[in-house]
Amino acid sequence: MKSLKPSARENKRYLLVKGENLKKNIENSILEFIGVLGMSKVGLGWIKTAKNSAIISINREALNHVQASFCIWPEKISVEKVSGTLKGLKK
Repeated sequence: MKSLKPSARENKRYLLVKGENLKKNIENSILEFIGVLGMSKVGLGWIKTAKNSAIISINREALNHVQASFCIWPEKISVEKVSGTLKGLKK
């Protein structure tokens, strides 16, 4: 299978997120705020999870929607850092 051109590939942003019970809360907050179609456009990917923090990848165009969904969610989910690369996120 031929690989995609760089211009056709999705641009990702990586988020360092902190909070409680993140695996469930992140998915539910995005689903509640922007719905099923929006969830598919976000392209949520789990990179690394720890007890109270996680690194997730999302589509670049959906960054504002995802941050807004975290703000209105009743349980606290905070975005500590946003980066275009994983290396930049870990610094």
